[in-house]
Amino acid sequence: MKVEMQDGQPVIDAGDLGPLLGLEPAVVQEKMRRGEITSRYETGTDEDAGRFRLTFFYAGARLRLTCAEDGTVIHRSKTTVAEK
Repeated sequence: MKVEMQDGQPVIDAGDLGPLLGLEPAVVQEKMRRGEITSRYETGTDEDAGRFRLTFFYAGARLRLTCAEDGTVIHRSKTTVAEK
């Protein structure tokens, strides 16, 4: 799995993200537009320089994708988080 950079922002294919969140890829974009899926983008510093992390929140779950500089996902984790 790979994350592409477009205009300095990470872009992940819904076909990759949907199954990781337990969703059909066809519904991912609409759920993001409605704010049901939210995300955070962070860049690494010091020993993590060149890497970046995407975190997605959906339905009480947090999915983290840590990526190499070229966008290759090198680690992923999914945990349950408390709903606000």
